[in-house]
Amino acid sequence: MICRSLYKLYAPDGLKHRKNVDQTMLPDSSILAMLIWQTEIGIESQRRFCKFFVGLSHSRFNRRARMLLPLIRCIRQAWNQEVKTAGEFLIIDSFPVPVCQPVRNYRVKIFRGVADIGYKATKKVYYYGFKVHAIVSDDGYLLDYAVTKASVHDAKETVELMINAHPANHYLLGDEGYLGKNLATNLKRMGYVLWTPYRKNMQGARRHNDHQLMA
Repeated sequence: MICRSLYKLYAPDGLKHRKNVDQTMLPDSSILAMLIWQTEIGIESQRRFCKFFVGLSHSRFNRRARMLLPLIRCIRQAWNQEVKTAGEFLIIDSFPVPVCQPVRNYRVKIFRGVADIGYKATKKVYYYGFKVHAIVSDDGYLLDYAVTKASVHDAKETVELMINAHPANHYLLGDEGYLGKNLATNLKRMGYVLWTPYRKNMQGARRHNDHQLMA
């Protein structure tokens, strides 16, 4: 019942009225309910999850699940507007997802075309894989995230994440990876104020980065 209501409220018209939708054995709302249940019981593999159901094709379920991604995004955006976060600030950051040891960066074949080589500044090493970009409230609520190639700069995903999340909070905190007048200007036009620390060699860095002043 809940998933049917969510589907009626948030499903894009292109999903509701796609070709042959009336011939599917399982409605989209049932697929959505199954995805929620899969998450709830903590099974990461869809192949393993499909074994719970007699006659359920893993490939077909996977294809139907991917078709629901726009719906899931719409639901998350709508619920973000209803969530009352306790804090005043948003925090944006990224973290690396390497898929092999650095010594194999140029030899590995897995994920060719969708992953590439990026730089992990904290460890000062290059890695092959992906990067996750995320926005959270300062009380820990995840508003939105994106997975990109490892080489994608932090600032490049920020505007799209903010558009998708459309949070009520207006102050965004980021690290030095989000420095730049263009990003700050674009966010200001959207109604958000971006704060990042200055690099040590920048004018006024000592005062700007003072922890007592920031508090």
